[in-house]
Amino acid sequence: MNKYFKQYKWSNIFAMLRNQKLDPEICTSDFKNRLVVITGATSGIGYAAAMKYASQGADILSINRNKEKSEELCRALKSQYGTDCSYMIADFTKLADIHKAAKQLAELDRNIDVLIHNAGVYVTRKTLTEDHMELVFQTNYLSSFILNYSTKEKFIQQNSGRIIFVNSEAHRFAAWGLHLDDLTWDKHSYSGLKSYGAAKTAQLLSMIKLNEYFVGTKVTINAMHPGNVKTNSGKNNGKFYKLYKKIWIDSKARSIENSSESLYYLGVSKKLEKTSGKFFNLTTEEEPAPPALDKEEAEKLWLLSLTLGGLM
Repeated sequence: MNKYFKQYKWSNIFAMLRNQKLDPEICTSDFKNRLVVITGATSGIGYAAAMKYASQGADILSINRNKEKSEELCRALKSQYGTDCSYMIADFTKLADIHKAAKQLAELDRNIDVLIHNAGVYVTRKTLTEDHMELVFQTNYLSSFILNYSTKEKFIQQNSGRIIFVNSEAHRFAAWGLHLDDLTWDKHSYSGLKSYGAAKTAQLLSMIKLNEYFVGTKVTINAMHPGNVKTNSGKNNGKFYKLYKKIWIDSKARSIENSSESLYYLGVSKKLEKTSGKFFNLTTEEEPAPPALDKEEAEKLWLLSLTLGGLM
């Protein structure tokens, strides 16, 4: 039996459906000479966010897999906005790369004003990484956990900064919660939606613990659903999924500017200076699904993530 069943509220589902149609709130403040770190910024939502922040004067540090595309991004930002742009190369399917990037971030000699966790994958067939972990869990969740854990003392010391997860309403597909004893899906049937939902639920559970670390500081951490926008997510899947995505998902997609404006609002707006530990559909606050609010599960996941991430 689903232990979360009695906690579900139809009102939250109806609110989600209503909010999907809303436009984001807009922040008009500039962000000159502030540092914004974005993972997966060479395409899609990450690219749009980099452009938005750069257009308002921010310096951009991106963390990507591809060197050539990273250089193209920096050339574009410098050409259009004259912004300072740099990058790190890291493949989040490799724990060694994640740790290298995390160490570099923790040792930066300037404040990180906004850290946006955008990098992610969606696959329809179970795939294991060279570190023997399920691909989506490692790329979408564990990478962000390691980066956050490694930089949390830096954020506390600088006593400022906002951390933002590009999360998803798809976390609601993990309706039974996480299978912490079966993260490689050996005992449970695998699907793209279930694995993606589980990884996004894990992000939200980690937000509970991280928010506790930042209590009493001016550091905040929030998560947002970026809306249905057309991206390259799932491009490595089979023909059936690609056709489904083209006909059903992409045909209903809204402007990617909704996502970038939302990420800018969450990262810059003074209205959210003291808002932390919340989930937003674009810029409208929502209550996450019950499995993403389970504090006991958050504690278990935190300890397990320290082990899986080689942090203890």
